[in-house]
Amino acid sequence: MAHITRYPSLRHLRSTATSHVRLHRKGKLIREGAGQAFWFRPLAAALSEVPIDDREVPLLFHARSADFQDVTVQATVTYRVTDPGLAASRIDFSIDTESGLWTGTPLEQVAGLLTESSQQHALDLLARMPLRTALTEGVEAVRNRLAEGLRADHRLTETGLAVLDVRVVAVRPEPDVEKALQTPAREQMQQDADRATYERRALAVERERTISENELQSKIELARREQDLVAQRGANARREAEETAAADRIEVEAQASRERQLADVRADATRIIGEAEAAVESARVAAYRDLNGTTLLGLAVKDLAGHLPDIGTVILTPDMLAPALARLAGER
Repeated sequence: MAHITRYPSLRHLRSTATSHVRLHRKGKLIREGAGQAFWFRPLAAALSEVPIDDREVPLLFHARSADFQDVTVQATVTYRVTDPGLAASRIDFSIDTESGLWTGTPLEQVAGLLTESSQQHALDLLARMPLRTALTEGVEAVRNRLAEGLRADHRLTETGLAVLDVRVVAVRPEPDVEKALQTPAREQMQQDADRATYERRALAVERERTISENELQSKIELARREQDLVAQRGANARREAEETAAADRIEVEAQASRERQLADVRADATRIIGEAEAAVESARVAAYRDLNGTTLLGLAVKDLAGHLPDIGTVILTPDMLAPALARLAGER
């Protein structure tokens, strides 16, 4: 937008590099160009400002498909003024010499022109397409048709406009129709989700069964190993008992053999002692056989005295000594 500085009888205009300013005085073009800065008299000057930067026009219009369904087209058209002089001669881009604002609405006129032309091409295309085709292929088809139609539109060319790009955001049906069209897909997705849930549950049950079987096999294997362990322990205990019994038997046999040998030795010793005692007794008897009675009596008394207890005092009376002396005197 041009910036105008006011003075008592003069005005100074300063524009931007994206604005094409034209100055007319008395019906003649005095000055034009982008980024202008000049002095002018407000009573004798006619100014116009044409934007030459890229601009976008949002489009939103309704169309009807081949099966008589209403659809909404949302698009954006990017354009630029390529011939500012031609555009200023076809559309009112004049600005106020006091404020620098447009006296009309030129950009709205350009937007209306682009909207009407775009809507005409889109309606002509969608009228021959069924609803499902319009929803699935309509975005690309409408974009190509709008780009070709707008670039070939002589009215835009004669106005000094050039379409740079066309973007179609969406081609949508009415809400209830869209909901109805979404229902089969939603049902299919719900069925797929249910199928996935069932498969997941079946897989979980299968895995649980596999885990249970593995646990059962583990328990069976553990029980078998415990059985083997018990059998092995029994065999070990039996072998240990047999070894212990064999060791005890060997020890008993050894002890019996030792006792038998000891008994034999003791018997031999006893026999030898008996034989020695018998020999001694025989020798003693043989020695006593040739002695007289008095000697034998004395030996007997001596032997008896050796076996008598200790006697502290012996009292001999005449009655006791008399028979003994008489018997001794008689023997003599």
